[in-house]
Amino acid sequence: MDCPLCAAAQETVLWRDGSCRVILIDEPDYPGFCRVVWNGHVAEMTDLTASEQRHLLNVVLATEAALRQVMRPDKINLASLGNVVPHLHWHVIPRFTDDRHFPQPVWGSSQREGASRTVPPIEQLTHAIVATLTEQTAG
Repeated sequence: MDCPLCAAAQETVLWRDGSCRVILIDEPDYPGFCRVVWNGHVAEMTDLTASEQRHLLNVVLATEAALRQVMRPDKINLASLGNVVPHLHWHVIPRFTDDRHFPQPVWGSSQREGASRTVPPIEQLTHAIVATLTEQTAG
C-alpha cells in the first residue's frame, strides 16, 4: 500500500493518541492549516464505530476551537474529501477575508495576492487542543 497518510514522515504532530493525530500542514498561504488523520487505513466515517466517529469528530472540533482561540480567523473551513488520498482525514483551515482565495475554497481560483500571516507557536496550538479535549471529556 502506498498511502502517504499511513507512511507518515516528517509531520509536525500537534497532538496524538492511539486513534488519530493532529498535524500542522506546511502551507505558507494558510498558516495554521491542520489535518486530523485517523491512524487506521479506512476511507469513510462509516468505516468507524459510533464511538470512534464521536472521538474523531471531538478531535476535529477541538482543533477548530484551538485555531479560533489562537488565530481569531474570520472563518474555519472543515473538509473531509479523500478523493486523492482515500484515507480518512479532515482538513481544518483557518480562513481570513484577505487570504488568497477567500471566499473561494483554498483549492479554488486565487482572488488576490493575500495577506501575510505567521504560523502560531506550535506549543500554543498544542496547549489549546489539549485544553479543549480535556474540557470536552470533563464531567
